[in-house]
Amino acid sequence: MISLRGFLFSAMMLLVSQSFAQENYVSKVWVADNGDGTYKNPVLNADYSDPDAIRVGDNFYMVSSSFTDMPGLPILQSKDLVNWKLIGHALKKLPPYDIYNKPQHGNGVWAPSIRYHNNEFYIYFPDPDYGIYVIKTQKAEGPWSEPVLVTAGKGLEDPCPLWDDDGQAYMVHAYAGSRAGIKSVLVLKKLNKAGDKVIDDGVIVYDGHKTDPTIEGPKLYKRNGYYYIFAPAGGVSTGWQVVLRAKNIYGPYERKEVMDQGHSLINGPHQGAWVTTQTDEDWFLHFQDRVAYGRVVHLQPMHWVNDWPIIGTDRDGDGKGEPVVTYKKPNVGETYPIETPAESDEFNNNMLGLQWQWMANPQPAWSFMNSANGTLRLYSYKADSVANLWFAPNVLLQKFPAEEFRITTKLTFKPNLKLEHEKAGLVIMGMSYADIAIESRNDGNYMVYSICKDADKGNAELETVLGKATGTTVYFRVRVTNRAHCRFSYSLDGQHFTDAGDEFIAVAGKWIGAKAGLFCTRQSQTNDSGWADVDWFRVEKL
Repeated sequence: MISLRGFLFSAMMLLVSQSFAQENYVSKVWVADNGDGTYKNPVLNADYSDPDAIRVGDNFYMVSSSFTDMPGLPILQSKDLVNWKLIGHALKKLPPYDIYNKPQHGNGVWAPSIRYHNNEFYIYFPDPDYGIYVIKTQKAEGPWSEPVLVTAGKGLEDPCPLWDDDGQAYMVHAYAGSRAGIKSVLVLKKLNKAGDKVIDDGVIVYDGHKTDPTIEGPKLYKRNGYYYIFAPAGGVSTGWQVVLRAKNIYGPYERKEVMDQGHSLINGPHQGAWVTTQTDEDWFLHFQDRVAYGRVVHLQPMHWVNDWPIIGTDRDGDGKGEPVVTYKKPNVGETYPIETPAESDEFNNNMLGLQWQWMANPQPAWSFMNSANGTLRLYSYKADSVANLWFAPNVLLQKFPAEEFRITTKLTFKPNLKLEHEKAGLVIMGMSYADIAIESRNDGNYMVYSICKDADKGNAELETVLGKATGTTVYFRVRVTNRAHCRFSYSLDGQHFTDAGDEFIAVAGKWIGAKAGLFCTRQSQTNDSGWADVDWFRVEKL
C-alpha cells in the first residue's frame, strides 16, 4: 500500500514532470539531437539567418536577423549548442516607428551581434537605411533597453564590437553596396567607453575585392595576442569562410580560408559565430541558404593549428575544413534533455507563443488572447491602400520548421454582418503566396482559395470559390512536402478534408524563407469589426 506521503510525493513529481514537459518543447518534425551522443545538421532547421552567439556561464545565447518581422531580434538559449529554445525577443518595435508600422520587406534589422560585457548583454544591429543601433539588458530574456543610434549612415551593415584589454571599445562593420555604393571592405571604428557612440571616422582593415568579393558579416575576437576577424565572402549561397588575423587591431591582417562547401552538400556556408565550451572545445555556428526554407543554422566543430582555426573537418589535410552532416555533440560537462523552439500553439495561455511575428510593428487592436475560451482572437483590419497580403501589416507568421510537415488550424469566424469581404485564414507567405480562408459575403460565408504570383510587384490575388460554408467553425490544413510543394485543404468536422485548388510551390520572401501563419482582414472601414477565434495551430508530421 502506498503511504499518503508517497502518494503526495508521486503526485508532486507528476506535476513537476508535466510542467517540465510543457517547458521543454520537442518538435514533431525536426530534432537535431540523435539521442545517442551525436547530432545532425542543421541544429536549427528554421530561418534564423546571420546567427551570432556567445556563452555566459553554462548558457549559450544566439541572436539572428529579423528584418521587419516583429517582435524582432529573437533570442535563443541552449545548454549544449544542439538543443535550443526561444526565450524572447530583444526588439518589440522597430524605429523609425512611422516607417515600420507598414511592411518594409527586406529592410530593418540585418545581421546583429551579441556580446556580454560588464555584466550586461549588448546587441548591435544595423538598419541599412538608418545606421547601427545598440540595445542592452542584464537578463537575456529581457526587457531590453530602447535602441540607441551608435552611428548614422546609409549601407552600414553587420556590426560587431570588441572591448580590448585596455578598456578601449572598437566596432568592425561592412557596407551594403545597395545603399552605400561601396562593398567588399571591412572598416574598424572606435567606440566611446559606454559603447553607444562611434568616436572616429574609422579605417579600412580589409579590402576583399581581389580575393574575397562581397566580404561581410565580420565578427571580431581576440586570442593568444592575435586579433581575429571571421567573415564570409563570395556570396550567401556560394561563398566560403575567411579568417583574418593580426597582432595590431588595425592590421595588417593575414588571410586564410578556413571552410568552404568542399565535397559536402552544405552550400555557402555563410556567416556565423565562434563559441568555446566550459571544457575548452571550440565550435562554430553558421547558416546555410535553403531558399524557400530560409537560412538554417548549422553547428561545426572547430580546432586551432598554428593559431589558425579550421572549421568543420579537414578531410584532405589542406588546412581548410568542410561542413559536417552528423557529429559528436559538444562536451559541456553534462547531458541535457532534447528541446526545440516551439511551433504548435494551443493558445491556452495569456501570452502569444514566442514563435509568432507580425509583418510590421504590431498594433494593439489586431489581436488578443481570449483566455476564457482558450483561443487567439484576430480582429479584422483594413490596411490602407494595399494590393494584397504582402503589403498588409497584420499577418501573423512563423518560420518553416522542417523540409516536410503539416499544419492544421481550427478557427471560428464571426464577421460583422454590416461588412462584406471580411476574411480569415491560413497562409503560406513569400514573394508569391497562397492562402485558404473563410470569407463573408452578403448571402453568407464562403470557403475560398487564393494564389498571388509575384505579390511583391503588387499583383492581385486569383481567388477560387470552393463552396458555401455551412457553419462558422472550419479547419484549414496545408501539407508541405519536399522542395516546398504545398497542398491546401479544408474541413467542416476536423476529420474529412477536401483539397483546395492547385498545388502551390512556396517561394522565399525578401532575404527570408517562406513563412506560415494566420490573417484576418477586411476591405472596408467601419467603427467595428468581425473576428476569428483561433482554437489551435498544430505543426505535425505528414
